[in-house]
Amino acid sequence: MNSFDERKERASTWFRALRDDIVAAFEALETAHAGGGREPGRFEVSETRRAGDGGGGLMSVLRGGAVFEKVGVNVSTVHGVLGERAQKAMAARGVPGMAQDPRFWASGISLVAHMQNPHTPAVHMNTRMFWTPHAWWFGGGADLNPCIEYPEDTAHFHAMLQAACDAHDPGYYARFKDWADEYFFVPHRGRARGVGGIFYDDLNTGDWEADFAFTQSVGRAFLPAFVPVTERRLGSAATEADRETQLVHRGLYAEYNLVYDRGTKFGLETGHDASAVLMSLPPVAKWP
Repeated sequence: MNSFDERKERASTWFRALRDDIVAAFEALETAHAGGGREPGRFEVSETRRAGDGGGGLMSVLRGGAVFEKVGVNVSTVHGVLGERAQKAMAARGVPGMAQDPRFWASGISLVAHMQNPHTPAVHMNTRMFWTPHAWWFGGGADLNPCIEYPEDTAHFHAMLQAACDAHDPGYYARFKDWADEYFFVPHRGRARGVGGIFYDDLNTGDWEADFAFTQSVGRAFLPAFVPVTERRLGSAATEADRETQLVHRGLYAEYNLVYDRGTKFGLETGHDASAVLMSLPPVAKWP
């Protein structure tokens, strides 16, 4: 096993372990807050496959729970040869040699949660590692998507992400927060899809161990950033107007993911399981 084979295995194993921790925490949240005629939700788990025997992963989706209306936690490790469009996209990002050797390997976790109570915010998180024979990098982040914003929730979420960033580089938080504000902006609506968080991609400082450690810290920060915000709002009374606001905001979220999201485009272009790629879409949405 060469050094990068070992590193790929370590990264893939980590993403799976993070998936297991989050699934367990979310089911515990369901158990703690079930009642009033609503049973605690549980994840349905299915295997996913990339076309052409190019690896796969697990898709875990919980629907109709006490806390989550729909939440998906996907983990995958895929490999193969990039198609022409993907090669051009990689070359445009500065990855050398793709025309000569377009092999790739990628592993990561992706999570999107849409909530029952309109006062509890939707959320997204992902972390990943990408490898080609010519380059490697990490990417990921997390962002909060409330339809009804509470400043103290936004502050808490950002504080947890900032602590994860500051433990590795005092410049990371400001840099990656600004990147998230730019990345999660919906140009055709002229607004952000939520209250931001952090986003990073193409992270290769030359020190694989340091970049992997940072990516792990981002993953570990997710539950402390999100669960307290959720628990704070679960008892809030919601009106029909609140529900309408939530459904319209979900329409904005769906527009972004279908039109702009890099992960959606990459997954569909490289032949990954379409249901897993589109797991992020809300169960119900409206457009004004």
